[in-house]
Amino acid sequence: MPGPRYLLFVCLFCCSVATFGQSDTEKPTYAIRKAIDKIKVDGIVDEKDWAVAPVTENFKASFPMDTGLALSPTEVRLTYDRNYLYVSAVCYDPQPGDYVVQSLRRDFEFGNSDAFSVFLDPFQDGFNGFVFTVNPYGAQTEGLIQNGGGFGTNLSWDNRWFSKVTRQPDQWVVEMAIPFKTLRYKGDITSWGINFARNDLKNNQVSSWSWVPRNFNVSTLAFTGSLAWDTPPEPSGANISIIPSVISRVSRDFQDPDGNTNTSLDGSLDAKVAVTSSLNLDLTVNPDFSQVDVDVQQTNLTRFSLFFPERRNFFLENSDLFGRFGFSQIRPFFSRRIGLNQGQTVPILAGARLSGKVNKNWRIGLMNLQTEGDTAGLPSQNYTVAAFQRQVWGRSNIGGIFVNRQSFRQGTEVNADDYNRIVGLDFKLASNDNRWRGIAFFHQAITPEDTNRNNANATWLRYEDPRLTLDWNHEYVGANYIAEVGFVPRNTRFDAVNSERVRFTYWRIEPRISYRFYPESSAINWHGPTLYFNHYLDKDLATTDMLIKPWYEVVFLNTSSFRASFDERYTRLIYDTDITFTDNPLLTSGNYHYRNFTFRYQTDQRKAFNANLNFDYGSYYIGHKLTYQGELSYRVQPWGNFSLTYEQNEITLPGEDFNDANISLIGARSSLSFTTNLFFTTFVQYNSQVDNLNINSRFQWRFKPMSDLFIVYTDNYDPLLNVKNRALVVKFVYWITL
Repeated sequence: MPGPRYLLFVCLFCCSVATFGQSDTEKPTYAIRKAIDKIKVDGIVDEKDWAVAPVTENFKASFPMDTGLALSPTEVRLTYDRNYLYVSAVCYDPQPGDYVVQSLRRDFEFGNSDAFSVFLDPFQDGFNGFVFTVNPYGAQTEGLIQNGGGFGTNLSWDNRWFSKVTRQPDQWVVEMAIPFKTLRYKGDITSWGINFARNDLKNNQVSSWSWVPRNFNVSTLAFTGSLAWDTPPEPSGANISIIPSVISRVSRDFQDPDGNTNTSLDGSLDAKVAVTSSLNLDLTVNPDFSQVDVDVQQTNLTRFSLFFPERRNFFLENSDLFGRFGFSQIRPFFSRRIGLNQGQTVPILAGARLSGKVNKNWRIGLMNLQTEGDTAGLPSQNYTVAAFQRQVWGRSNIGGIFVNRQSFRQGTEVNADDYNRIVGLDFKLASNDNRWRGIAFFHQAITPEDTNRNNANATWLRYEDPRLTLDWNHEYVGANYIAEVGFVPRNTRFDAVNSERVRFTYWRIEPRISYRFYPESSAINWHGPTLYFNHYLDKDLATTDMLIKPWYEVVFLNTSSFRASFDERYTRLIYDTDITFTDNPLLTSGNYHYRNFTFRYQTDQRKAFNANLNFDYGSYYIGHKLTYQGELSYRVQPWGNFSLTYEQNEITLPGEDFNDANISLIGARSSLSFTTNLFFTTFVQYNSQVDNLNINSRFQWRFKPMSDLFIVYTDNYDPLLNVKNRALVVKFVYWITL
């Protein structure tokens, strides 16, 4: 069984790989000067400080081709004063026609809209940073760059900053004022990592100031230039924000025989205290999460739990420090386990989180929350998470985590027999040129029972250049690796006959190879094959699941794409199972081979009307399955987005002992942006697998930065349109900066 020696070997191997993968590509430098006069953020670059500020020109093409200069020039200037970092950008637009803008709504995706972005890496560690983005109509997006930015940014993070856009016939101009209190940095660092990017959808081109190869996300911090300060910015000083909120609820459960209408009025208090300019203390008392968007429902034919992302604001800053240990399916900590139980809210009495950078090389986090328990009999719980990261060898790091769930009896008496703990060590590899990336970890579960097979370990290694991508992944999860505050769905199986969940040890081997061709064509960006292999084994190394999946993909220059794939599957059902998950008779345990073909097509996403289509057909255990999915979207610039989604799974099973199953998932969404601060969204979902129709409407008015009024209405119905429950929530949030 793999142990610490195995992990040490992997770390040494990755270290040698990291050394091999270094790059000395010359990067640009911007010499920033302190402003003499006051900068007015009005989208008009007419102050004297802008006239004398150095100008960044010659943005380099990054996508779809990464050679040559940008087709539409962009000029950027920077300056600063005691409180703000100022950025101005003149985005020239010589091509006629309207901009491509999804909406006026905050937190839009960079790739879906004409946009200008600033990427900041205040510690120049190439691993963590900030992004601030504006589109031509003034909509804002801010986010956290985590794990080097290779997989995009976390746009759920919100904070205070200011911007203004003006538009002219052949250009649009943006001014930004980013408060130093919003950033996390050390006052004695003379150089930050920085990059600027422009998404020009008319030309379907992404360009950047510091060159980024086309096979990497433009947010990747491995390729930032340098921001050289004439005088390093001073520590931000007293930085305390108090965020009180008031929540009023009216709800009724129509399935309750009493049928009473419940009303409540609650208050909560959050605070953000900058212990230093790079270390932040978050506090919360009686938090409420009513502003969270409803989860998008999913059809589940996997036999395992599905993952839903965290959206609650308290958990978001430095969320990767706590939540990115392990792998996506082996997480020792998953914040949605706190305050939620089987989809129901569990009151959180209070919580605190200290997180951030101590210096360039050390990053720490400590979090503690106390829940009240619930009426279903769940006792009061205390949750503690401690984590650290130590930067090594450039952009790589070593991290450690400790997770503790401790139960209480009545009052404050600790229940010594009810706890769950995880201790773990992770190594994350990232070469300076980003071609080599990898993870190796070893985690140990500590439970009241004295058991073996209570650890998990894994390695992942990727090599990536513009043409070739190679992946290797191995995983081992012991049957008694119990992470009650984590997300580890695959080491349990449901025994439907005995109505119990049984724990299993598993291994996983997962290699992949992809190759891209870049033709000299006016229509195709790239095309190429991929071969993917996914193999699960039990503790005796006998196969339980296997997937062999080759596919071929074509990505066109107009953003449309097509993919055709073939799946060869093997499944060993350990228990008799309802393979339709619709109360069908159980299929006998045993070995099953089946296969299917899949075709996917995505239209030009720049068009006002666009679509995503998917068709899948093949054998399914002893029968056949036809799946067809579609999403149709229509955009009315810049204020409206409307979409319809439909997924149908038609499962045909032979004989009279089984019933055919038709599983439908239907959704409709309308999103209206009246201004950049006034939004209304309605989402309707019907899922026949759980016999539920959900209607969720949310009104949001951001009447000042980070201060909001939310009105959320939710209805749930059965298939006959009999109401199950109904709720109306009004929440008022006010951000006070001291």
